[in-house]
Amino acid sequence: HRPDPDNPEQGYHAPFYGAGSKLFAVTGRHELAAPPQPPNDPDNLSALQEVRGQGCAPGLMGTLPAGLPRRTANQTLRGIYWAYDGASGLGTPPRMYNQIVRKVAENIPNPDNPGGEVNTPEQNARLFALLNVAMGDAGILAWDQKYIHDLWRPVVGIREHDPSMGPTGMAGNAIDGDCDPFWLPLGAPLTNKVGKNFTPPFPAYPSGHATFGAAAFQITRLFYGVARDSTQDDLFDGLEFVSEETNGVNKDNSGTVRPRHARGFGDGLWRMIILNGRSRVDLGVHWVFDAFAVDANGQPDLDKQDAQGLRVGGIPLGLTIAEDIFDTEMQLSQEGPRAWQSPYSPCRRGSRLSSGAPVSSPSLRIPGRRSENDPAC
Repeated sequence: HRPDPDNPEQGYHAPFYGAGSKLFAVTGRHELAAPPQPPNDPDNLSALQEVRGQGCAPGLMGTLPAGLPRRTANQTLRGIYWAYDGASGLGTPPRMYNQIVRKVAENIPNPDNPGGEVNTPEQNARLFALLNVAMGDAGILAWDQKYIHDLWRPVVGIREHDPSMGPTGMAGNAIDGDCDPFWLPLGAPLTNKVGKNFTPPFPAYPSGHATFGAAAFQITRLFYGVARDSTQDDLFDGLEFVSEETNGVNKDNSGTVRPRHARGFGDGLWRMIILNGRSRVDLGVHWVFDAFAVDANGQPDLDKQDAQGLRVGGIPLGLTIAEDIFDTEMQLSQEGPRAWQSPYSPCRRGSRLSSGAPVSSPSLRIPGRRSENDPAC
């Protein structure tokens, strides 16, 4: 990861937070498989081509190669709808997920209550404690994994998808057809300010939105008795949610008021988990595998594992966090800070720092990183 070239002064947000924080209620520091590696992994190339077209800045759509699918109006709306990228008055994704779960709590009967009644005050206290403790641990573990794997964002990865590009580039002439040195994303929306949209100032993998959302909505599903492996539920039947990104009041980064958009979710909170994860590709700020692995048809493959049995992306991480906390009835975690090595230490080669693990986690080590046995370390 390196800063957004369109916002080069942004720096690095919270590099020590994940590794340095004690956890709230999970029983262990859940980890992820390494993301698909550039430049030769076919899953990485597929993700690059997807986000290059789907997440491109509007003014650059005409520069895309023929045959590369462009972002649709519905995908643009989806990306902005789920954004909540820290804008004044909107806040960050956990606020949005609390708003959605509040709608559920106010309208959906609790199966433990006779007569089809909604939650009692005591039940709501438990629900929102579960919800926010799960998101607390999701933030810690997502940021821990982000700075372990240290994967670049599309705005850097697409621009430097050629051996001649970037700080370690070698002399070359014609560039790879999948490289665009001047590509920019639609970007995370700079809501209610005039200026540039942006790529968030921290590594891509896993997606924070995907991890927070999966943890929040899965623990809500479990609270209401939905089977953990069910890919649908009725917890939003008859309901709608208006994102504050698209409420007919808030403005885009040119000062134009966005129209109001009310959205329903026919497959309930599970549908939200998937759409929320995909939305970051629509903005061009994430690779699809930051949320989940995909199968040959481009559909989520939440069971894909590496040789160590570790899964890919923020959604599997969030689901695991929710299920862990629910199963142990939100007992206080005994997990303290991780034994950690800075991603910018001399024991990490190269300037791209696209993936890997600290030397304390040899089972996750990726080729190209020095080991604890290296004399230089």
